[in-house]
Amino acid sequence: MQFIDQARVQVRAGRGGDGIVAFRREKYVPAGGPSGGDGGRGGDVVLLADGNLQTLLDFQYKRSFEAEDGVRGGPNRCSGACGEHLIIRVPCGTEVRDHRTGIVLGDLTEPGQELMVAKGGRGGLGNARFLSNRNRAPERATEGREGETWELQLELKLLAEVGIVGLPNAGKSTLISVLSAARPRIADYPFTTLVPNLGVVRRPSGDGTVFADIPGLIAGAAQGAGLGHDFLRHIERTRLLLHLVDGSADDPLADARVLLAELEAYGHGLPARPRLLVLSKAELLTDAERQQHGDDLAAGLGQRPLVISAATGEGLDALKQQVWQTLGTVQD
Repeated sequence: MQFIDQARVQVRAGRGGDGIVAFRREKYVPAGGPSGGDGGRGGDVVLLADGNLQTLLDFQYKRSFEAEDGVRGGPNRCSGACGEHLIIRVPCGTEVRDHRTGIVLGDLTEPGQELMVAKGGRGGLGNARFLSNRNRAPERATEGREGETWELQLELKLLAEVGIVGLPNAGKSTLISVLSAARPRIADYPFTTLVPNLGVVRRPSGDGTVFADIPGLIAGAAQGAGLGHDFLRHIERTRLLLHLVDGSADDPLADARVLLAELEAYGHGLPARPRLLVLSKAELLTDAERQQHGDDLAAGLGQRPLVISAATGEGLDALKQQVWQTLGTVQD
């Protein structure tokens, strides 16, 4: 399934039905008077969060949505039927913005959560509404109002508690595949991961914690270079970041500083997010190299890394224990 996390759509609520001019024409009913009914109200457009959807792919093929119009009024004071509301299903985690102003209209994070994005037009009034002592035979009716029309920007931000970030080939996908049942594409060259991957990691209590593997960042990502900037929005909701540093790199400290600089440039609260520093690919390092890289990172970043190997399982239990402990102290 193709992963699409942004879409632009136009929604139009239904137009209200017109009121009508009519008079009663019944035998044995003298001076029946006006009997024109009101028009029905136009249908609303409502977004509904659906836990079974994972992508905005459907909006690549259909970008315009219209709710049903209201029906015009009828004689004998019969009101027209209201238009059916249009329900549009979106994945949980979808943020809705007005495309023109960028104002956030709503954030659908819970299954079943609804957001009305376009209100249907009011129905027109029939001539029965204008009956008065001074005007016993009004020949006036009003037209229905147009429904609201909006151009919306939909952005999907994955719902995960822990985000795994790092430069390309740092071992993010391998780590999430070992910790969870996720099976991302893994290879020994950069940019293997082209879309975010989600995996559920079980706690000792049996509860699940969602981890998100974000495609690798490179220098200049915040200005649009590479792939990572396109997906940084998916870790805006996370409570904890795992910063993976490739232990087999020529200069792990320099790599770590590149990623930190990109998080600073991106902003959105990510630089201040609680973060665990993790030195990966320990199976490729000697004891002396582990000690040296650990000392360099601790001196340069003020945080000593956890040393792990996703290939052999070394350090993974300690990493999970540190994740659970940190999550327990982080405020939502």
